[in-house]
Amino acid sequence: MMELRKVDRDNWEEALRLKVMKEQEKLVPSVAVSLAKVYIKPDGDDVEYLPFSIYVNDRMVGFIMHAYVQNTENMYWINGFLIDEQQQGKGYGKQALNEMISWIERKFPHSKETRLTVNRENQHAIDLYERIGYVPTGEEYDGELVYRRKRV
Repeated sequence: MMELRKVDRDNWEEALRLKVMKEQEKLVPSVAVSLAKVYIKPDGDDVEYLPFSIYVNDRMVGFIMHAYVQNTENMYWINGFLIDEQQQGKGYGKQALNEMISWIERKFPHSKETRLTVNRENQHAIDLYERIGYVPTGEEYDGELVYRRKRV
């Protein structure tokens, strides 16, 4: 059973040990960088960051973060998403992404879409995002392609 749990003082060190394959390191931020964003707020003071660890049967397999601007319709972002190198290829990425989308839609019923960015070289992630309904907006943010998925 998959579950998203907030990263907190009990599991942050385990989250920091999550790693992607060497060739993927330039494609996604490390968990440490994502957790730093919670405090630093590089996208502005109005952006809130909620980091989650991804668990399957009580075993941490990945990390995903939600960033949002309160009281907007389209500023609900998924970022810092990764599945540990030892856990890749098991379908956890798709399952975790769907879990995060459902969580956002329950927590923010007024949201009209979720957004994410992806490194243009990360074809595996692009394929996953497009399979579950994300489409490119034609925009870029911080050198990455912006995708959005309308609420169904």
